[in-house]
Amino acid sequence: MTESPDLQRKLISILKISTFLVFLGRAYQHIVWDAPYRSFLWDETLLKEIVENIFGLTWNEYVTSLSIDSAISFSIKTIGVFYLLCAIATLMIKANTKKFGKFFLIGGSFGLFILALLYCKEKFFHVGQFFEYTIQFMSPILLYMVLFTSVEFKKIRLIALIAIALTFSCHGLYAIGYYPRPGSFIDMTLNTLQISEPSAHAMLKIAGVLDFVVAIAIFIPRISYGALVYAFIWGGLTAIARLVGNFHIDFLGNTFSQWTWEMLIRLPHALIPLFILVTDRPDIRFLKSLPFWKGKQII
Repeated sequence: MTESPDLQRKLISILKISTFLVFLGRAYQHIVWDAPYRSFLWDETLLKEIVENIFGLTWNEYVTSLSIDSAISFSIKTIGVFYLLCAIATLMIKANTKKFGKFFLIGGSFGLFILALLYCKEKFFHVGQFFEYTIQFMSPILLYMVLFTSVEFKKIRLIALIAIALTFSCHGLYAIGYYPRPGSFIDMTLNTLQISEPSAHAMLKIAGVLDFVVAIAIFIPRISYGALVYAFIWGGLTAIARLVGNFHIDFLGNTFSQWTWEMLIRLPHALIPLFILVTDRPDIRFLKSLPFWKGKQII
């Protein structure tokens, strides 16, 4: 049983790294680049009456105001600072810091949830666009549940599996072309593999089908381990492809600035499957003896 404390630390570390990377990537995005808050704040259908009746501005005055635009930009950067604090806090959180952890993990997860809704709105309310971010906004929740609640571990494991299934299947909806296939998918495939465009489209369709297969197979005991290994590898490759597939040696600084954060927020797509893989190891029975798992049951 000498491995038990190491296994305990490994499980917590995987969730911490996953959560840290999401928060760090989103912090950089908000502080340096932008986020889709204007898709809501500049929605005339939703806000015109509020702007004109409460603030006394015409809609045209509102959307063309430099001071209002500056205020929106400042607010976005402020949210980025909050995500940066969440990232730092994630590394500092311990089992005896529940209030501290609750504020940053739950608050940060709520922010990521709202961000997913905004991306969904920006993409013409494609439901798949929202659920593709499930792993990202659920990583802080999983860490919080593991550290600070007495929820049975089998339920935490099930939540993680559902997050994986939703993320991969919704990614698959774009890959197979159910939703318009993003040009970035094609560009990354072409730049990474150096194949023809028709071959890239065919490969993405196959990858999309496999996403659906994985989303189902992870719930089938006899084949779940292999499906999770695939999810770990494919999740990592699709994250790294954001940087590798858009890498330009002549614009090195801009390449890293624009695409590193895109990679960071997607690395949890590999880390959460890894979390399940570690719990599915044969020596998982050792966890039953740990105080960390008190009140939690292992399947």
